[in-house]
Amino acid sequence: MDNNGHFREVMAQLATGVTVLTVAGTRAHGMTANAFTSVSLDPPLVMCCVGRTARMHAAIGSTRCFAVSILSGEQEHLARYFSDKRRANGMAQFDSVSWTPGPCTGAPLLNGALAWLECEVIEAYDGGDHSIFLGGVLSATRGPGPSGLTFFRGAFQRVGQSAVGDRPVSSS
Repeated sequence: MDNNGHFREVMAQLATGVTVLTVAGTRAHGMTANAFTSVSLDPPLVMCCVGRTARMHAAIGSTRCFAVSILSGEQEHLARYFSDKRRANGMAQFDSVSWTPGPCTGAPLLNGALAWLECEVIEAYDGGDHSIFLGGVLSATRGPGPSGLTFFRGAFQRVGQSAVGDRPVSSS
């Protein structure tokens, strides 16, 4: 396909969840991502796609682990914040947000999210101008939030009430 604009327009018709990927350590960083999905239940695997020129690409490549905060419908401000290239570098970018260090990776888990995952990179694949990072899930926790944040037709949208209820679920 020659027309990147046309491809982007077509793909905007697919609603996606909104997450923030985070990494701790000397390459600490956070990045809004909607190219994230589950891959396998047994073993639990997820994948995220990160542009090769993004700071997050080098951070994940260096640490070989990452955390994921699945944003609630009330966290659009965090999605915008972590997609703003003007924010501070390193751990300073987390000074203005509420977070908890992940128990397995130490990566920031954003408070108020619908759910959190911590992952170790199992494999990285070439994906054109992106890398596809396959993550083995080290921990998974569900929060109490009632609605999720999606991205559809170039705009953030809220998804309605959860079907499961507000019961926290955790597995490590």
